[in-house]
Amino acid sequence: MQIFLVGGAVRDQLLGRPVTERDWVVIGATPEQMLALGFQQVGRDFPVFLHPTTKEEYALARTERKTGKGYKGFTVSADTTVTLEEDLYRRDITINAMAMTENGELIDPFGGHYDLSQKQIRHVSEAFIEDPVRVLRIARFMARYYHLGFTIAPDTFALMQDMVKAGEIDHLIPERVWQELYKALQEKHPSLFISTLRDCGALAVILPEVDQLYGVPNPPKWHPEIDTGIHTHMVVDAAAKLSPLLTVRFAALVHDLGKGLTPRQYWPSHHGHEEKGVHLIEALCQRLKIPNEFKQLGVLVSRYHGMVHRVFECKADTLLNLFEKTDAFRRSERFEAFLLACMADFRGRTTFEHRPYPQLDYLSKALSAANSVSTQPLIDQGLCGLELATALKEKRIEAIHREMAS
Repeated sequence: MQIFLVGGAVRDQLLGRPVTERDWVVIGATPEQMLALGFQQVGRDFPVFLHPTTKEEYALARTERKTGKGYKGFTVSADTTVTLEEDLYRRDITINAMAMTENGELIDPFGGHYDLSQKQIRHVSEAFIEDPVRVLRIARFMARYYHLGFTIAPDTFALMQDMVKAGEIDHLIPERVWQELYKALQEKHPSLFISTLRDCGALAVILPEVDQLYGVPNPPKWHPEIDTGIHTHMVVDAAAKLSPLLTVRFAALVHDLGKGLTPRQYWPSHHGHEEKGVHLIEALCQRLKIPNEFKQLGVLVSRYHGMVHRVFECKADTLLNLFEKTDAFRRSERFEAFLLACMADFRGRTTFEHRPYPQLDYLSKALSAANSVSTQPLIDQGLCGLELATALKEKRIEAIHREMAS
């Protein structure tokens, strides 16, 4: 039995990046031997085990043979005769197909270390085309490593385009698409995930609502970048700078989907796009089985980001209505996330990147003022039911008005 550190842990160690999790491959062992050593088996399609102490994953070396469409269309073979090089060969890109011995010796049969030095994302073999998830993974690696100067090897990119044309992307299951998008939103430049998928043609298949934003113009006065697709890139990256919350980043991605529905004759105006985008977000989230917390914030930002930008033109009762519609009194943390996504929308424009966004502080103070109104004095007056609700609303409007005037 031989054990090797493999995959991302080796790659990130060579790049000098933090290694957050480690995966191991085991050569020359049987499932029975692993169980006898105290490992816990967790893999259903192929033998993967958790270490009894560290809980890190140890997988038996395996080979894969394509037998059908999609990423599940494989026959897996894992036995004691599979070599380390055969296991590494089945991996997607060379920088993921390296291994390291326990004493730190690098095993690199496919030139991954060289590709790291050249900042190149390159496929290991022509078998790359057999798994459509790899297209999403390449896009995600671009989101992670773009700031380091990484690019996709031309022949690898050509394979990605071929996979789209062959319809392989059509066989991706919704959960896997969301899983890769979720991971991409964690990266430094999530926009590179989107732009890479669009460049190879995959975006129109998996996120058509986003793809249709490209070529749709915005008013130059407010959007010097003009194109709504480019604006979306800038907004999602601005959100990544402003907040670690993935709900904020997702809301930034989908906030302008309604502009893709504007008839061409009305360009560059997009009257009512905020509300038009709501059903697109809901449909997208249902299709990809995206959690409710992402959908809810995305809908709120789509529906109300225009009002937030114009908040200094609003009256106190309009602000109270915004707080009520967004459930800001009960869900203050979500409201803060909502404001950050709106701020990202404002800054996701050419020359707007570092401009102040006083709307955030203004609304936060107005909400605090409304929250300061106590119901107890009103209850002490004998008010209840509708009368109590009406009086509370009036008091909150007065408090907001005072804050606005201060």
